[in-house]
Amino acid sequence: MDILEIIQFAFVQKAFIAGSFVALLCSVLGLFLVLQRLSLIGDGLAHVSFGAIAMGLFFGLYPIYFAIPVVILASVFILKLVKKGRFSGDAAIGIVSSAGIAGGVILASLSNGFNVDLFSYLFGNILAISSAEMYFSIFLSVVVLAVIYLFYYDLFSITFNEDYAKTTGIKTERINSLLVVLTAITVVLAVKVVGVMLVSSLLILPAVTALQLKRSFKATIFISAVFAVFSVIIGIILSIILNIPAGASIVMCNFFVFILAFLLRNRS
Repeated sequence: MDILEIIQFAFVQKAFIAGSFVALLCSVLGLFLVLQRLSLIGDGLAHVSFGAIAMGLFFGLYPIYFAIPVVILASVFILKLVKKGRFSGDAAIGIVSSAGIAGGVILASLSNGFNVDLFSYLFGNILAISSAEMYFSIFLSVVVLAVIYLFYYDLFSITFNEDYAKTTGIKTERINSLLVVLTAITVVLAVKVVGVMLVSSLLILPAVTALQLKRSFKATIFISAVFAVFSVIIGIILSIILNIPAGASIVMCNFFVFILAFLLRNRS
């Protein structure tokens, strides 16, 4: 089966479109998270999304729609723990994520173990995405990207110097809350692409790859987005040709692009 034949299938086209939009979103948002040393929040919220998805399946609700508000609440709670509870960021993430994944395991056991639907969310199933899920992913990706565009200066300011941002009148607590809420939405969307176990890689790898090339911040965002979308498309094609999981294939493509960028930067 050649590439031209592969891309003619409707399910592959839907995977390309939805995966590209989510990858674009992850690459842009991931850059802000990496530079603020908040990249592990993606992993923590992915664990929470596992619990929320299990809860949705347990109560017979559509899991992605149910997970978004739950994960948003969890992201705000993490921020409150850091700001009000005087916890370090990694400790707050660990508290919430451990509760989320434990809750998911309990609900899975109550529903007679890990059923097929829950298992697919653990490792992603982008090739099985429906038209409704594709349009939903596009809509939320566009909304989140529009919010990032509108608050670009504020996000840029708190990323590089939060104290200075305060002196210029930026409401940093509100912007930090906005950032974690956008991250929560992005994580839930990314779960369908690469699964709970690999979400953080989709946020981190394109960003750190682009940072190897030392460009302006806007150029770095663009490069990160290009790498992310490229990895999704190639990863999906390779998963079909080699008959391997699409989510893992996408992440490995991101990883190999990172290795190439790293070697290019450090060549003698």
